[in-house]
Amino acid sequence: MQLAAPSPPASRRGAGPAGASPALSPPGPPALRPWSRTWRYLAAAGIAFLMWIFTSVDLLPQEGAVPTEVEARMGVALLLDGLLGIFALLLLPLRRRYPAVIGVVTGLLTGVSTAALGAAAVAAVSAATWRRWRLVLPVVLAWVAATVVYEGLWRPSLLEDTSTTAFVILSSSIAVGVVATCIATGFYVGARRELLSTLRQRAETAEREQALKAEAAREAERTRIAREMHDVLAHRISLVAMHAGALAYRTDLSREETAEAAGVIQHNAHLALSELRQVLGVLRAGSPGEHVAPEPPQPELAQVTELVAAASPHVDVTVDAAGLPEGRLPARELPATTSRTAYRVVQEALTNASKHAPGSAVVVRLAGAPGGLLTVEVVNGPPSRTAPGTPGAGLGLLGLGERVELAGGALEHDAGPDGSFTVRAWLPWEEST
Repeated sequence: MQLAAPSPPASRRGAGPAGASPALSPPGPPALRPWSRTWRYLAAAGIAFLMWIFTSVDLLPQEGAVPTEVEARMGVALLLDGLLGIFALLLLPLRRRYPAVIGVVTGLLTGVSTAALGAAAVAAVSAATWRRWRLVLPVVLAWVAATVVYEGLWRPSLLEDTSTTAFVILSSSIAVGVVATCIATGFYVGARRELLSTLRQRAETAEREQALKAEAAREAERTRIAREMHDVLAHRISLVAMHAGALAYRTDLSREETAEAAGVIQHNAHLALSELRQVLGVLRAGSPGEHVAPEPPQPELAQVTELVAAASPHVDVTVDAAGLPEGRLPARELPATTSRTAYRVVQEALTNASKHAPGSAVVVRLAGAPGGLLTVEVVNGPPSRTAPGTPGAGLGLLGLGERVELAGGALEHDAGPDGSFTVRAWLPWEEST
């Protein structure tokens, strides 16, 4: 049976016993604090001193003159007993690295030294904290063998007397009881350490999971705010850029037309700033001592006519709602999430048409019924005039696809060979209860 081998590198929680497989060995005991280490050594030393005194009383005759030869023999035996006890104490710092080896060696030393009993007890408890019988059984056998040697050979040779078999058996039984107590104590300490380690790991895991959840929530909120700012501001800023571009390229405009375009720019700039303040107000919600106005309701599909009116100076928009019940825009029949998502689809498509296909004909087709799907299709033809080259991030349709997917729908878009562009979305239309 392998008792020791070169130890693996120690960690903060302690390394496994030398010679144990890392995959099978339990986590090592935690590092001891200075006082925890000191009182163990003091306890072992105290037991060693008491056992040495008891042995001295047992070996030295109490009455009558002691022959010189006997006195010398007893003195050598007691000196050897004390030295071996000190040697056993010096081995204790290695008990965590080589638990079985130190437990066996200190146990065998008790066969000729009762002073080694303190160190042997501490080593037995330390080996048992691993809760591995292959580490504990050699220690138990060493204790039994040492007891038989001491009571059957060593002590009788010093006292020139013979111990009866019954006395040896009784002494061995007592030794087994003592080492069993040490083993039980070690098992209890090891189980308690493992329980505390498990609870600590669970707490750390819960803290990490909580931190990950908080980070995911912050990331989701940042994404939502970024998408909301794009949806709210992209349309307004695009209109501002389109009208500013028209003023830069059209030098034949009359004073009234120039004033009208400047008014549109001013109006949309004010609207963009107002909507930006509303979106950023969400970030300040909950700040102590600060009053934040309630967030306005999100626009829904019934407000598409406002988008059409805003885009009319740049594209020719037609809304075809013949596929809807009663051939009109639904005001209350659509679920709120579906209605808001459909509005964003039309808004993004009209914004892109105004930027990239000015002067084109745009058709917005809406179709569907409760219990099925709402189909939103926006088709713009090729541009009738050169676009002013309004810059864009190119992420509008990507974010729109994520929004539609979160609503339980699907989105597709494709460009035609003639320069046209089509955006289609299918959204769930649940029946109202």
